Parts: sequence; C-alpha cells; structure tokens
Amino acid sequence: MGVLSVDKPNIQALGGNGPADDPTFLAEIAAWCSENNSQFDSYGHGSFIESFEAKVANLLGFGAARFMPSGVLAQLVALKIWCDQSSCNHFGMHPTSHLELHEEHAYAHLYQLRATLVGPQDSPLLAKHIRGREENLAALLVELPIRESGGQLPSWHELEELKAEAKHQGMRLHLDGARLWEAGPFYDRDYKDICRGFDSVYVSFYKGIGALPGAMLLGSEDFIDQSKLWQRRAGGTIQTLGPQVASAAMLLDKRLACMPDYWRRAKQLAVMFQDILNVRCVPSVPQVNMMHIYLPFSADSANAARDQVVEEQGIKLFGRAMVAGVKESYFELSVGDKLLGTTDQQVAELFERFMSIGNQKALAHG
Repeated sequence: MGVLSVDKPNIQALGGNGPADDPTFLAEIAAWCSENNSQFDSYGHGSFIESFEAKVANLLGFGAARFMPSGVLAQLVALKIWCDQSSCNHFGMHPTSHLELHEEHAYAHLYQLRATLVGPQDSPLLAKHIRGREENLAALLVELPIRESGGQLPSWHELEELKAEAKHQGMRLHLDGARLWEAGPFYDRDYKDICRGFDSVYVSFYKGIGALPGAMLLGSEDFIDQSKLWQRRAGGTIQTLGPQVASAAMLLDKRLACMPDYWRRAKQLAVMFQDILNVRCVPSVPQVNMMHIYLPFSADSANAARDQVVEEQGIKLFGRAMVAGVKESYFELSVGDKLLGTTDQQVAELFERFMSIGNQKALAHG
C-alpha cells in the first residue's frame, strides 16, 4: 500500500486517492509540467488551462468550460445564473445536497436564492419527487451519485425520466458531479451521454481523480461567459491556478481508466464486510467505488478504535465515523489505488482488529 501523510508522517490511509506524500506529489507535478512544457495561466487565460478546459468540455459534451478553485463557487455561480435568467430566485435540490448541509446556506446569504428540498434523504432524486409540484422552480440541482446515501444512483431509465420531467416543467438542470467520474462504470456509457440534458455540470478533480483542489463548470459558451463574470465578482479569479490545473491534467486519464477497477473492488469488499465482519453496507451492492459501513457501536467508540489501529498499525482506516443512532455509527470508505493493492485478507485482519477494539470500548462505556 502507498504511504499517505494524514496527521503525521508514515501513516497510511486505506481509502481514497490522495498523494503518497506532499513533497513527492509536488515534485511529480513539476516534472510533468517540465515534460509537457506547461505554462501557467494568468487569471484564467493561457493556452494550457484553455486546452484542458476544452478537453473536459469535449469529454462531457459541452460547448465551453471554466476551471475554478472550488466546487462551492462553481455551483453557486451556476444557480445564480439560472435563477437570474428565469427571474425566479427559487431552485430545488435533494435534502442531503452539499449546498444544504455543508456550505452554511451560502445560496441564501450571498445570492438571496431560495431552495426547496425535494425527495427523501435515502433515495436518489427521481421524477416522481418533482412531478405535480405547484411551486415554480427556476432550476433543479441533481447530484450523481448521492454521497450522503452511500453513493447511490438512479437507474439509467430513472435518470432519463428525471431529465424529461424537469424539462417538461421548464426547469434548468444543473448536475452536481463532484463524483461524476466515479459514476461512469455503473451506467457503462460515455460521460457525454450521462450529461446530455443537463444545462450545466460541475466536476471535481481532487476526489476520485486525486489532484490538487480544483473544479470545472461546464455549459454553453454564453453560460460560461456569464460564469466568468460571477467568478470575478465572488473573488474566485486568482492570479494562477496552474498547479491545480497541471495536477488534474496529469492524473485525469489515468484515474478515469481505473474507475471500473475501483468499482469492482468496492463490490468485492462489500461482500467481505457483510459476510465476514457481519456489518451492514449501504448500499449492500455498491453502485460506485464508495459505500457507507454501519457499525454496532457509537461514533465515539469507532473513532477511538480507529485511532488505536493507527497507533498499532500505522494505518488510518477511515476519516471520521458519524452518528447513525444511539448505539450505531457509520463511516465512508472510498476505493482508490491503495485498496486495489490490498488483499481481502489484509483488509479483513485490519477491520477485525478495529471491530474488536470498538466492541471493547462500547462495553466499557456501557
């Protein structure tokens, strides 16, 4: 397994696709830039960044794209544009959307937008969840996959039905594609086909791709021209995004080629967790390369057990356990290069030790 600096040197992170260590990763980016004669952009202008934007726009089937420092900025810009065009400040999104749970309601405080939460928390957004609604929504934000439900996706038929219903109601469709790259193997279609019908799309480069932080917003040429204006207004046009762009360009093709292997490994591990460790995975058969693993003890016990495994083994099994009930918790596991190179037996031994410690700590606390 590759080494990842997490909280201190020499700690290995089991999941994800983070760099082996920061200095080495930066050196790899520098070497790649030298080999490819890459010239950093100046405030978003330059052949290097523009060629990468064109590449991703072609991959996803859009007329234009804009590299931005964060997905938070990209998605707020998209919703602001669509709401302004409709002269309606009201949009819809899933109740577990990142905009609702993790961004301090920036859409309301910064842009005076209003949101309606659509659909149940434990299901992907479906056509039936928006059908028959009386309020006028300028746009609908759709996340593929739904992270907070363990990476669940609608079926291809359900996705096409949702697109058609939103269009029938006159809504603009925006795709939160923070993990869109990971969804490709499930649909077994080109990314252009998945994105077809969406008016705008945001994708991330630091999650499944494992690059430095950075995002891209895609849409028509006119939409992207407007997005550049709002990016500047929001303070998101910085002197250069060259290192971020270079890391994404360096890793994109490599990691996209691995997505089917990550998904296949996630399904193998889900069987192991449920059959050998007798814990519950959501979904029981992963639809992407991630899942939520539910534990029969509290988040405090889980996090303490995780930390003890770090001290004993130098391996961090997951980031943070979260509360699921009075005596139940869960954590998120994403499969990347590290878990591709770890055997079932190695994973089982690590988690058997973790479960033993967690159960002991739970008994000690009553």
